[in-house]
Amino acid sequence: MRQATYILQKELKDYFVTPIAYIVITIFLVVTGWFFFSTFFLYNQASLRNFFNLLPLIFSFVIPAVTMRLFAEELSKGSYELLRTMPITFGDIIVGKFLAGVVMAAAMLLPTIAYPISISFLGELDWGPVIGGYIGAILLGGAFSAIGLFASAVTHNQIVAFIVGAAICFALTLVDKMLFFFPEAILSVVEYLGADFHFSNISKGIIDSRDLIYFLSVIFIGLYATYLVLMQKE
Repeated sequence: MRQATYILQKELKDYFVTPIAYIVITIFLVVTGWFFFSTFFLYNQASLRNFFNLLPLIFSFVIPAVTMRLFAEELSKGSYELLRTMPITFGDIIVGKFLAGVVMAAAMLLPTIAYPISISFLGELDWGPVIGGYIGAILLGGAFSAIGLFASAVTHNQIVAFIVGAAICFALTLVDKMLFFFPEAILSVVEYLGADFHFSNISKGIIDSRDLIYFLSVIFIGLYATYLVLMQKE
């Protein structure tokens, strides 16, 4: 675990020493802030429902943008081969880089806590859905980080990694909205695959084990697929 912590620290340093983290966080806050506050006063409700409704769609593009460099950059520069000469396992590398993606997702969400605090001064805010929404947002960020990590491992090109990661995350976000394309016999299965479906449940303040299992399963599948890709490259 010490080696995974070393990888985590290295990736966070690469994010925060360069302008990458600040640019991504700024863009995220501008986009979410504009969409949220432009409709907030129309509904005249002390709620973060609009913010959490938008989050899966925004994360579908922002998280792959954050994770696209994690393996693709090292593979293109040849530093991945140098990393493999160190006494460090595949598991340490994958876990360290995955945690870096999750920490970046949490760093993007942290300034948005100002939204519910501001709203609480304007009306009677129910904090249960707010807390559930942020728990769901971290799980969603973890699931999309695992997918983005896999996309970054399959290619040397960061743009290709972004497109692959965003396409998978976007499909998982919208699949439960496209049920009319599927036969009735598999509708429940297709709906269960939707990340937005499970995130919406948690953001209502209801922590259901089925939703937790879904996000943990996506994280496991994403990380295991990354492991298989790296093994194949060896």
